[in-house]
Formats: sequence, structure tokens, C-alpha cells
Amino acid sequence: MKKMRYLFSFLLITTLCCFSIARAQSPQMRTYCNPLNIDYTYAIYNSNEDISYRSGADPAVVEFRDEYYMFVTRSMGYWHSTDLLHWNFISPEKWYFQGSNAPAAHNYKDSVLYMAGDPSGSMSILYTDNPKKGDWKGVPSILNDLQDPDLFIDDDGQAYMFWGSSNVYPIRAKKLNRNHRFSPSEKTYELFNLEADKHGWERFGENHSDTARGYIEGPWMTKHNNKYYLQYAAPGTEFNVYGDGVYVSDSPLGPYTYASNNPISYKPGGFANGAGHGSTVVGPNGQYWHFASMAISVNVNWERRISMYPAYFDEDELMYVNTYFGDYPHFAQTVAGKMGEFAGWMVLSYNKPVKVSSTLENFKPENLVDENIKTFWVAAKNDEKQWVEIDLQKPGKVYAIQLNYHDYKSDLYGRVPGLYHQYVIEGSTDGKSWTTLVDRKNNLKDVPNDYVELSNPQTVRYIRYSNIHIPTTNLAISGLRVFGLGQGKAPGRVKDFTVKREQDRRNARISWDKQPKSQGYNVLWGIAPDKLYSSWMVYGENELYLRSLGVDQTYYFAVESFNENGVSARSKVVKVE
Repeated sequence: MKKMRYLFSFLLITTLCCFSIARAQSPQMRTYCNPLNIDYTYAIYNSNEDISYRSGADPAVVEFRDEYYMFVTRSMGYWHSTDLLHWNFISPEKWYFQGSNAPAAHNYKDSVLYMAGDPSGSMSILYTDNPKKGDWKGVPSILNDLQDPDLFIDDDGQAYMFWGSSNVYPIRAKKLNRNHRFSPSEKTYELFNLEADKHGWERFGENHSDTARGYIEGPWMTKHNNKYYLQYAAPGTEFNVYGDGVYVSDSPLGPYTYASNNPISYKPGGFANGAGHGSTVVGPNGQYWHFASMAISVNVNWERRISMYPAYFDEDELMYVNTYFGDYPHFAQTVAGKMGEFAGWMVLSYNKPVKVSSTLENFKPENLVDENIKTFWVAAKNDEKQWVEIDLQKPGKVYAIQLNYHDYKSDLYGRVPGLYHQYVIEGSTDGKSWTTLVDRKNNLKDVPNDYVELSNPQTVRYIRYSNIHIPTTNLAISGLRVFGLGQGKAPGRVKDFTVKREQDRRNARISWDKQPKSQGYNVLWGIAPDKLYSSWMVYGENELYLRSLGVDQTYYFAVESFNENGVSARSKVVKVE
């Protein structure tokens, strides 16, 4: 009997120890980080099988029975979440339009409605009351050849179809008859188009520097307090300045008024750029969230990822999306009172010394820590002997780590089953004795943009990544990003901040004195001193040529500096007529 008690005690202690270890290595995530870490589908560009890349863009996110479904371009299925934090892919029983672009989705009564974008020929609206199962049924085809559709059914039951993806045609709309196979009205309503001569952010090209006509696309309707906020994307999905604007009306068919604080969703600087062609959904506790596309555009222009930002309506009924520190950790929807807020954890790894096991050609190790998702390191081999070691130079408290893999000649196409990544990340204070920070050695999930929040933050100086398994041909990483807080001081407040608006009022030249020990700066602007809703993260430089302004709008500007220890106080706000 005594032996049995000893055995029971041993088993109980062992179980508790194992449980403690599991909790230490699998914490309840309180934060998230863009780009979102989902198992993006591989696509085929123009049926050319020599180009392999992941496709993740144009997210249409809807709430259904207090859970969430995300439909994404060319994904051969869709994702499901209970909390907007953890996403699982669903391969539906019945599915159509496997290669469709920019899908539309809408929650109406007891069904999810879905419509494929940019198919050839006639189109169907699909519906199901069980999206987890995916037994989709189709309403016989009525609509034809609509690019970037958005289906909206108002509170009175009237249905509308909005669409548009063109550098010529405007955002358009039709009424739909729900009682007759969603048949469209004979009349087409032309709502609004780009006016790049007035709105600088609608100009084409990287940093809005191209003279070609921009594209207006990706409409999405949000109704809030009996006003209609019709969002649209511009000027092109492959650019750092791809964003969303909004027009506002008292009626779904207009007339519409351009929002003075446009673009409402805009992320042109930092590690991963772009915040356009999105959807807005009400999440837990009534918090709005805006999902959008981020550009990688290395293998092809359409290589993208998904991002998520908190969205708001202010006291003046202006809609805005908070992309401030938009690719740093933010508090998740599950953290009451802090949902969407910047966690305050800085990048400890920026431009720090890196050693690696091997390097292929000129894909150098420095690319791992340059805070640029378009550059990447490639190992000479893909095996368990490959490693990366970063010297943070000074001890810092590590709260989270993001590992962004890159698809360099991956040779994968479509929805490939069984993909997974396995690795271990360790930390050390002296480069000799190591502690495991992230243990993925038994992971069986596809985690291309893996973000791990440590259950117990660790103070370390050195970070070591050890590869075990990846599903791609080459081991390629675009960013090994270490988030936390250093033990020094944040940089000082920026002085001598000047904004010079040019004769072309869409443009402004902004400059400031460099701050000692600063990693970078956030330039903030808006239409009032308390509405600095837009920001541009600048690493290393002390100037910014901004080409995003509205001709007829007065603006207010400020700047702040930051480093691994924190963020400075903001400069005095500058008014520019």
C-alpha cells in the first residue's frame, strides 16, 4: 500500500511538472504581431510553375455566431477563429472558384454568404449555415464579371453589390433583389473615383512616385451609427503605400463625401508595408478590427501577407485605423481594456551583429536584422546543422520573438498538406550557457510568420536559432525579430522639427535633428492636434518626403524617436496650412 502511495505521488508530481513545462513553452498569448502567422496557401502566377510564392491578400472577415471567418484571395478554402487571434484553415466539403481573387462575404441572418471575385463569366452567391463544415450551396448565376465585389445587406433587408478594380472606372453599385436570386437592378450607380490631383495618397507607385494612374479597388461597407462608411483601396497592392480610404454617406447609394482624414488605413514604413484592400469587423467586446494586405512583392508583385489593426470612430464620426508601430507586438482581443494597444516592446535585434552557419551566394546574414521584409538570408544548406546567432550587444529583457521565413525557390504550389516548421531558439547572457526560449522541435504546424510570446520573459544578450526542419527547398529567413526592452534610456525628445509644404500641396518635406542612440522615428500627422491618426516609421534617417496629403486640407505634424529602450516624448505639434 505504501508503495502504491509513493507511485501515485511520483505520477502526480511528474504530471504537474510536465504540465508546468507545457505551460512555460505554450503560453496563453496576450499579444499578436503583423504579419499574421497563418498557413498561407501557395499560388501559381499565370500558370507559370517556375514561380513559387505564398498568396495572402484581400481579406474578407465576417462574424458569424460569435466566431469569425476569413476569406482570402486564391486560398482554396478559408480560416476560422473564435477570438481573432488563433486561426485554423477549413477545407470545405463543397467549394467553388478555387483561384478567385478578392472574395466577398457577408453575415445575413442565419447564413454566411460568399461571392468569388474576378471569375470568368457568370457568378454565383454561395451560402451555408455551417461554415465549419463548408457544405456550400449556390444561388443560380445572375451577376457577371465583377472585380472585387462587396455584398452588403442593410438592416431593412435591401441588398447591394459594390465592386471596382480599375485605373479607369469608379466604384460602382447595384441594388439586388434577394427574393429573386439576388437579381441586379437595371441601373448601375457610379459612386466615386480616384482624384489623385487632389489626394496625394491615391498616386501610383512606391512612395506615390509614379505618374501612371492609380487603381481604385476593394470596396467594403461598414454601417456605424446609421452612417455608411464605404472603404476602398489605392493606389496598387504591390506598393508600400497601399492603403484604404473611406467615403461617408447617409445612404448606401450616396451621395458620398470624402473623409478629410484619408487614408484611414496606411502603413508605408517599418518592417512590413501596406495596409490596403481590407475589411472591417466588430470583434469581442464591441471592438472594431480592420484586416488588410501587406506587400512582400519579391518573387512576384502579388506576394503578400495579412495584417490586422484596431479601428475606431471618434467623436466627430471619423473612421480611423491605428497602424502606429503596426508590425510590433500589440495586445490581443482577449486582453480587456488594452485591445489593440501597442505593447511597448521594442526591437532589440535591429542592425545587431549576426553570425550564421553558412550563406548562399549574396543573401547575407545582415538581412536578418535590417527590419525589411523584402531582404532575406539564405543558408547554403537546408539541414539541422544550420544556425543563426545574434549579439544584442547589451542585455535586454526578451518578451517575444517573431521568425519570418521567406520563399526562395520553394518549389511549392497550391494547398500543400503536411507542411511544418521545427526549430529551437535559445538565449544566453554570456554566449556559453544557453536557455531555451522557444521550443518548436515537435511542432507539426505550418508557421511561416511565427510569433511567440514568452510565458516568462528572459534577460539575455545572445539569441541563437537552430534549424530542425522546414518544408521549403531552401532555408531562407527575412527577419528574426527579437522584441523586448533594453536596460538603457529611451532617446531624447526630437528638436528642430520642420515641415515644408511644397507648391504641389500634396507633398511635404519633413526633417529633424538626429537624436543620439536612436534607432528610428515615427512621423505622425492628422487633421487636428488630437487626431494624429497617420504615422510613418523611418529607420536611421532624419528626413521624410511625404507625398500623401490632400490639397485642400490643413495638417498637424509631430515626430518621436525610439530605440530598444523605449519611445521618446513627442515633439511640439507643427501646424501646416
